[in-house]
Amino acid sequence: QLQLVESGGGLVQPGGSLRLSCTASGFTLNYYAIGWFRQAPGKEREGVSCIDSDGDRANYADSVKGRFTISRDNANNMVYLQMNSLKPEDTAVYYCAAEWEAYCSMHEGGYVELWGQGALVTVSS
Repeated sequence: QLQLVESGGGLVQPGGSLRLSCTASGFTLNYYAIGWFRQAPGKEREGVSCIDSDGDRANYADSVKGRFTISRDNANNMVYLQMNSLKPEDTAVYYCAAEWEAYCSMHEGGYVELWGQGALVTVSS
């Protein structure tokens, strides 16, 4: 069974940092674009960031540029989202997503083949 599994969510104070991790079960991430989405209570899901299969290119939502960094470790089948300078408006469930393409298109209407179960990030004092 193919699965994506997120970890690293939690409660953090405004201005703090968290790192989310995404790993795959049943397949290797190496060949695929991997991204992150988030959904806050009462809001639509939004794209956060995506990284191409070789890690050379990444994109970010305007709301997180300069604060979040996506990276991947293909040798260990992992993708990370480092989140710094967190704000209360970053509070959401964060989902890892994979598309069966090498280059990111999931935030521009590309089809997401596989979703993780989600990791809750709460930014609050």
